[in-house]
Amino acid sequence: MTRTVKNPTERRSEIIEAAKRLFQTQEYDKTSMQEIMDELKIAKGTIYHYFASKEALFEAVIEDIAEENSQTMQQVIKTPGNALEKMKRLVDAGRIATDNPHIMQTLHNPANQALHTRLLASLITKQAPLYAELIRQGGLEGLFTTNHPLECAEFMLSAVQFLTDTGIYPWSQNDLARRTHALPKLIE
Repeated sequence: MTRTVKNPTERRSEIIEAAKRLFQTQEYDKTSMQEIMDELKIAKGTIYHYFASKEALFEAVIEDIAEENSQTMQQVIKTPGNALEKMKRLVDAGRIATDNPHIMQTLHNPANQALHTRLLASLITKQAPLYAELIRQGGLEGLFTTNHPLECAEFMLSAVQFLTDTGIYPWSQNDLARRTHALPKLIE
């Protein structure tokens, strides 16, 4: 077999993308490192050079999803409209569970609680500055009043992320609907 040498950043990204595809289609627990190696036609040493374990690779996949989502949300900031209109679009763009059901199911497994919490923290860290930008814009438009837009964004996102996550709290659909209904007024 001919050895293919790739740029380390490119190789790492390629491994993450293959793992993401497999984790999304056949679930994390049903995917082996060997399947990822087979799909990419790489040696065991190559995959373990970049990721010490399947768990480390899964964490990289989660970070990649959070980063892609952040980039999508950054595009929303650039669209026309007032801050409130953009914020509604930003909320819709920030939903990662819809596109990643198997990955979210894995994160909701109690054994993955620490990783799930790190994902939520990563999302808040990446998303809060975007919301803060809209809060500042809303202040200039007379829609919002605060001297602390970033902190407002951090508190709002933390509350939303943790209080609506069924992987953390076993809320019923009624509980979630009640919170979702209350959220716009709380944000205002």
